[in-house]
Amino acid sequence: MVILKRPEEIEKIRVSNQIVAEILADLKALIAPGITTRELDVYAENLAQKKKAKPAFKGYHGYPYSLCASVNSVVVHGMPSDRVLKSGDIISLDFGVCHEGYYGDAAITVAVGHVSEGAASLMKCTEEALYDAIGKAVPGNRLGDISAACQEKVEGAGYSVVRDYVGHGIGRALHEDPQVPNYGTRGRGILLKPGMVLAIEPMVNQGGYKVKLQPDGWTVVTEDGSLSAHYEHSVAITDGGPDILSRVN
Repeated sequence: MVILKRPEEIEKIRVSNQIVAEILADLKALIAPGITTRELDVYAENLAQKKKAKPAFKGYHGYPYSLCASVNSVVVHGMPSDRVLKSGDIISLDFGVCHEGYYGDAAITVAVGHVSEGAASLMKCTEEALYDAIGKAVPGNRLGDISAACQEKVEGAGYSVVRDYVGHGIGRALHEDPQVPNYGTRGRGILLKPGMVLAIEPMVNQGGYKVKLQPDGWTVVTEDGSLSAHYEHSVAITDGGPDILSRVN
């Protein structure tokens, strides 16, 4: 069941997403060769607590950390560790909080030091695919219009859209209906209406779209070992167009 949010609820979701956006910006500034993903996790959790917010991922279905830190061929749900980042790595940071009963969720991919032209192009395409998809999040469109915009951008550039993991609705729960695939057909799916709030999050692989789950039960990697990038915004559908709640004001 898709839950439409009242304007005052969207503002509460915005507050949570602003906290997420600020913390992701701080984490991005910290990333450099030599830092560990565990250090990033501790920093993110401490910042959330200072902002009177609860990390949304910690304890969610038993996930033990506050941050998802996915390096190189890790697609999503990379668990923080003592792994030291080195120049040439790319890392996606996925973070969420709950503040006063409402959730925020966003993700960015960050270059560590100097990265290859191929890695930079993958990141650029994935972020552009996110904004192409957001552009279709308007009343009267269908969910498939969002999905297709993402897929067309990605596949047009020669990359692959991950199919096993998708975006989602967000509000009083971290994951709500509807699921938001990053591939699909224009004109298909549910009708988009004002009051919907969607976490749109393309996950894009340099190689094939297939992924596999690691034995830890969380870490998802590309099946072929190719690089993967991930960007996410929480977006409200309004009569005035898409309202990106997780963009830093």
